[in-house]
Amino acid sequence: MTKEIEHRIDTSVPHPARVYDYWLGGKDNFEADRVVAEMVLKTEPGMIEAVRENRAFLGRVVRHLAKAGISQFLDIGTGIPTQGNTHEVAQSVNPAARIVYVDNDPIVMNHARALLRGSEEGRTTYIEADLLEPEAVLGDRSVLDTLDFSKPVAVIIIGTLMHIRNELDPWSAVKAYSAAVCPGSYLALSHTTADFEPEAMAAMAEIYRDTPTGMTHRSGPEIARFFDGYAFVEPGLVVGHQWRPEGGVPKKVFAGGYGVVGRKL
Repeated sequence: MTKEIEHRIDTSVPHPARVYDYWLGGKDNFEADRVVAEMVLKTEPGMIEAVRENRAFLGRVVRHLAKAGISQFLDIGTGIPTQGNTHEVAQSVNPAARIVYVDNDPIVMNHARALLRGSEEGRTTYIEADLLEPEAVLGDRSVLDTLDFSKPVAVIIIGTLMHIRNELDPWSAVKAYSAAVCPGSYLALSHTTADFEPEAMAAMAEIYRDTPTGMTHRSGPEIARFFDGYAFVEPGLVVGHQWRPEGGVPKKVFAGGYGVVGRKL
């Protein structure tokens, strides 16, 4: 990690990407991240399996879309690289696939640039930007040089929107990305909910209450609002591990979030 990036990271404050990294068994996290992660695990020990299922959901979505002919992916809220990154899955199906990663955490971008190497035929780009600033993302020269918005693009937002409070209006931000892509494009997201495990999810939200981002669980209808102008891809609005499981529906997994994919009309 460069000195410049070290100066920009406040290791005393937990960050969602680094908490997630800890749950996945990564090493790119700090004491503040581990404290929050362990507090959540005491409330819900099944969280580790749940986040692994969330990662598996990402892989299934990208694989499905790549096989369906989508060759461009805008992955917003990338997180710290681990196994099964978007470009790896997409380019295993289509080596010419193009991927842009977006994240607002400098440590994520530091690792992305070092580890996320794409195929020779395709292209993999990384920018440091905020999901809530779609004009900056969509107008970035690296994005415009990588993605052709006159052709279908898959916008991927996995495990990020719940860290944006309602007053910041994440629906408007997602709407801006949706407006930028052409019909036939896709939106895929995962999002926490208290619809199925209300007590455990309420406890989790309380743990995150005093963190910079907090955690806002949303109901099925609230999540469906992100998909205005889209048709759900079967099986629709479901718990993430129930979205097109490979090898059948897995054993019971902590139902803490939805996994949804839509096709722009």
